[in-house]
Amino acid sequence: MSALIRVANAPCSWGVLEFDGMAPPADATRVLDEIAASGFSGTELGDWGFMPTEPGPLRELLQARGLEMVGAFVPVPLARPREAEVGVETAVRTAELLAAISPDAFIVLADDNGSDPTRVARAGRIRAEHGLDEARMDQAAAIADRVAAAVHSQAGLRTVFHHHAAGYIETPAETVALLERTSPHHLGLCLDTGHWTFGGGDPVAALSELGDRVWHVHFKDCHPDITGHVHASEADYFSAVRQGVFCELGQGSVDFPALVEVLKRREYDGWIVVEQDVLPGMGSPLQSAVRNRGYLARLGL
Repeated sequence: MSALIRVANAPCSWGVLEFDGMAPPADATRVLDEIAASGFSGTELGDWGFMPTEPGPLRELLQARGLEMVGAFVPVPLARPREAEVGVETAVRTAELLAAISPDAFIVLADDNGSDPTRVARAGRIRAEHGLDEARMDQAAAIADRVAAAVHSQAGLRTVFHHHAAGYIETPAETVALLERTSPHHLGLCLDTGHWTFGGGDPVAALSELGDRVWHVHFKDCHPDITGHVHASEADYFSAVRQGVFCELGQGSVDFPALVEVLKRREYDGWIVVEQDVLPGMGSPLQSAVRNRGYLARLGL
């Protein structure tokens, strides 16, 4: 394993994610057991309440398995300014929990993905007219900056923004527009290779062009045939995930060898977090995790 880059997996790889009201198919004990058993050394928090929300019990769960807490995904309705204060409070509450466990963990900020019918229906096929206008993008960026500043001042953690399909900040152009309006001191980028690809971008180019803002990385693959079918049939985001568009690493179109090369050349010393979105009926999350870890090992990680 690289002396600089560490590798984690996330509960969403066990189907633990906000998805049409679906209940988590596995509990935290099983997920953490299998993350450790498959050779990963860290995890993210998952949805609030999936793991313990008090530092002591959470620390015990992690330490018993030799795992580190890497970050927590926090959706905030960036396009709805009247709800911003609740989003700030949620991010700070989550950050305070993480800070008690790991002072190097990240808040992984995203839009309130999946809440706008047009963005859900057109995910992966977004055009400029489907997005925020200049004034609303300014508002979204201001909210993102508020979250990041509050997380840093009240919990001492850093925040990274996660572009995400079916949210208002999905495409490379939308992501760059947000980054240009936010503080590079407060807010970094979580480059998610699968969502970047699904949104029409090249993650290798993004890493090269936006490298100074990339503080955190999610390794997610994107299957080109399923993407093509989704586009041709005009299926929505949830259908795309159910069809397995975010496949096992090395089975899709993301050039992970090139990504690892660029990360090492840039002396990236953070975490890579594997995400696959394995929903019930899509196979064994543990077996996928083992194969994903083996694939990364072959890349020198």
